[in-house]
Formats: sequence, C-alpha cells, structure tokens
Amino acid sequence: MKKSIRVGEGIAEFFGTHDSNVKYLESLLNVQVHLHDETLTIDGPDEKVALVDRLISDYLQLRSEGVRFSNGDLKSIIRIISEDQNQSLRGVMTASRSLVVGKRTLTPKTLNQKLYLDAIEKNDMVFGIGPAGTGKTYLAVSMAVRALADKRVNRIVLTRPAVEAGERLGFLPGTLQEKIDPYLKPLYDALYDMLDVERVDRHLERGVIEIAPIAFMRGRTLNDSFVILDEAQNTTPEQMKMFVTRIGYNSKAVITGDITQIDLPNGRMSGLVEAERILSRVEGIGFVHFNERDVVRHPLVQRIVRAYETYSTQNLHQQSLTFDATDSGQNG
Repeated sequence: MKKSIRVGEGIAEFFGTHDSNVKYLESLLNVQVHLHDETLTIDGPDEKVALVDRLISDYLQLRSEGVRFSNGDLKSIIRIISEDQNQSLRGVMTASRSLVVGKRTLTPKTLNQKLYLDAIEKNDMVFGIGPAGTGKTYLAVSMAVRALADKRVNRIVLTRPAVEAGERLGFLPGTLQEKIDPYLKPLYDALYDMLDVERVDRHLERGVIEIAPIAFMRGRTLNDSFVILDEAQNTTPEQMKMFVTRIGYNSKAVITGDITQIDLPNGRMSGLVEAERILSRVEGIGFVHFNERDVVRHPLVQRIVRAYETYSTQNLHQQSLTFDATDSGQNG
C-alpha cells in the first residue's frame, strides 16, 4: 500500500538530524517514507502505513499546539508505538511529559518502561523483573523522588540485600554506614544523578531519604513512604515476605530484580521467584517484565543479554534431555 499526505514545513523536525528519526522508523516498521516538496509518501504493509499516517498526523497536530520534540524523544516514542500499535503519540507524550525529576527530564524509552511507570502510578506495589540496563532501579528512584517533591510521601526508603555478608553486618569492621555503603552505591548513584549532592546529603542527614540493607527493615511499619527493594532476586523467601508486609498507609513499594543473576547459595529459593508465584494475582500488585529489547545502555549490552538468555535456554533444554535419558535408563 502506498499513501501520500500533504505536510507543512514542520515535518523537517520529525525527520530528524540527517533523517535519523525516519530511518529508525523505516527499520522498525518495514516501511519507506519519502518527502517531495510538501508531499509525504508512505509505502509498505497496509497496517504499517496506517500506523505511520496516524503517527505523523498526531505529530503535526501536537506541533501546531506548541509541543516540541527532541530527536531522542521522537526515537523513544517511535519505538514504543512500534511495539504496541494501540499506543498513540499524544498518549505517550501525555504520560511522558510530566516526568520532570529534579534536574532530569525522563522519557520512557521502550514500551515496557512506559508500562512500568504506569504501573507504579496505578498500584501500591510493583515488581519490575528483567535484565541489567533496562532502567528498573533508575526509573523507580525517579518516581520516588517525584513523589517526595510533590509531597505525596514524606520519605524515601531504599534497600537491597547484602548477599556477600548475609545479615551479619555487625561482624564487619567500620561504622554502620561504612559497612553498608558498598552494597548500596547504585542507589546513591541514581539519587545523585537526579538531585544536587547537597540536597541528597541533607535529606540523608534528616532521614527524609533512608538507605539501608534489608536486614534493617525487620519489625518496622513504613507509612507515608516510597520504598524500593533493589536486587530482590537475592532475597530469601523469608526476607521477601518480611519486606512486602512492612508497607503501611499511604505508601508505595517497588521491587526490582533480575532472576537470571541470583547470587544466593545453591539450593536456596529466591524470594523474588517465589513472590511472583504467590502474588501475581493479588489485586493492587503489578508485575512488569523487561527483556533485552529494553536495555538502554550500550547496544553491546543488549546483545550480551540476548546471548546469555539463549545460552540459558539451551542449557535448560540440555539438562531436561539428560534428566529424561537418565530417568528412562533407571526405569528400564
């Protein structure tokens, strides 16, 4: 199918620097887009042509309303819409435009990132499960910072298991802060990326932001708080049950983890794996799963994640065949 539409001079912004946005669009949707004078021609499968037509019409309408897009924003939105054709440019922009966090303006770069942010808005507890580099922790911290700035919560509590030391932190040398800081550095990094160093330090001193290992959550009820459990794949079932039952009134909890990177001793069940089995149908709890397409680090990381997933799948299949052969031999 081929369709031609009349466009104004504003379409140049849509094409992007060196036509990079349109080239990205063509590669994702298997279409060809050409501009001659003020006539845009779209060529490709019917449903894809209709999608691009709707996308460009929405873009021109939003631009006439004063909305401006960066190249990065457009690429992210194009990717989201290519993954879910029920999404619209206006809908994605409306959801993304309000994500101003401290000194950062955040735009979801994949469909799952958008679904993750939507889930955090709608649910009191959300599990974000997937590989490294997908933004699980960073986006959760950004939502916590925004909730604090909007006075929807009074404090942020960030925690993660200190697997290497178990819960025996008291036996390690140094002050409590010196003992736990190495395990919690990724959370500090996210905070310092969004807020000025002085503000973060001031919040830490006043207890407005608290960063602690999960062992220090026992016996507490966390009201008016935004609580994040990071690296949750390394919790035991007991720790996970303890954590999810700490949530008090007017609080949100986000639990993030990568079930392909469990560092627990052999034979120990991951609390994250068990929680998904037990809580997946509980009302008020959302689950969002990320994959290698959501990796927003160096493109090489995406290929590495895919290679590991392929290896893991093949290894599990081989183990299954070995088990079946052994079982048949024993029965024979």
